[in-house]
Amino acid sequence: MTSKAKNLTGVWHGLYSYQSYREPVYFVATLIDGGTSFSGTTHESEIGEAGAPLTLFASIDGSCSSSSVDFTKAYDGSSGWDHSVSYAGSLNADATEIEGLWHVISSETGAKATGRFLMIRSRGATETVVRYAFEKA
Repeated sequence: MTSKAKNLTGVWHGLYSYQSYREPVYFVATLIDGGTSFSGTTHESEIGEAGAPLTLFASIDGSCSSSSVDFTKAYDGSSGWDHSVSYAGSLNADATEIEGLWHVISSETGAKATGRFLMIRSRGATETVVRYAFEKA
């Protein structure tokens, strides 16, 4: 018997890091659970090539089974970002955290980037709380 993951609907605060450089990037995801699948949106801040701050928007489509959570984040093309990123993680027992790995392969160069991510369901979570949890993991 396959058990269904707990409902993921809500606002999640998260961080993702690159394997060998940069500070972790903070993002906010709003998820809508649809049974064994979910969808949603994200927004995050990034520094552009010229050093100017960018706000990036993406859509999320994913699935969940028991404690396994997999999703694809597809950037909407604003600010020149139009690629997709694959995420695979685990949901904790009380359905308040998702932790795992992300990866992307460049369609132009074939280069692969990968790193960790952590998402905490918003119940007063702030970027500071998420950064602290991310550093402990």
